[in-house]
Amino acid sequence: MMNHKIILTAGAGALLCTLSTSALAAIALDRTRVVVEGGEKSVSLSVSNENKQLPYLAQGWIEDEQGRKITHPMTVLPPVQRIEPGARSQVRIQTLPDIGTLPQDRESLYYFNLREIPPRSTKPNTLQLALQTRIKLFFRPKALIPAKSDTPWQERVTLTRSGERWLVNNPTPYYVTLVDGSTRPGGQPVKGFKPLMLAPREQHAALSVNAAALGNSPVLTYINDYGGRPQLKFTCSGNACTASPVRSR
Repeated sequence: MMNHKIILTAGAGALLCTLSTSALAAIALDRTRVVVEGGEKSVSLSVSNENKQLPYLAQGWIEDEQGRKITHPMTVLPPVQRIEPGARSQVRIQTLPDIGTLPQDRESLYYFNLREIPPRSTKPNTLQLALQTRIKLFFRPKALIPAKSDTPWQERVTLTRSGERWLVNNPTPYYVTLVDGSTRPGGQPVKGFKPLMLAPREQHAALSVNAAALGNSPVLTYINDYGGRPQLKFTCSGNACTASPVRSR
């Protein structure tokens, strides 16, 4: 999932508000999440200026889980660059020597931010719009890099029924993001389902909808490394449910 924030400036004033669409974006990223694997010196992201008339500046930085800007153990290069109208460029997430101080038995979570800076308007009293993109950035230790033949770790997630709620259990050392729920594969998403990100080995995280809304065989949708949205169908025995992948037709 990708979060956007609009920055509106008029004269010396500034206003921040949230936006759920990237329709106004001039500076665009080529992905919705980044995975930096142990042993990698850097990861390159493609950045494009979708505005065909004006050059824009693209400013990048990294934040920790608490939203604080950091420059270690990863940094963004270049921190600011000019991208010509309709042109493409790259921004790199560079690992630093102290990357080895991060936990090696589980993933670590950060956020990559990219803000577009429009050219200054020559017209008086002009309202300028700029979009800031924020996506999840995961550091995955070398020992946890899965082989291509490995079963997706999300399939190890289980559900436990507790009263009127389904509780999600993540036994893995990876982050798991659930974005949708339904009563059957390919079915309509349940209203009121709020995305849920589980930390490594997090247990008993409650889904936002009641258990009855998802039925006796819940289907949950997760986001994989590539931004895809596979589904998991849960088979229950008593109050405990295990997952199996929903195969695309």
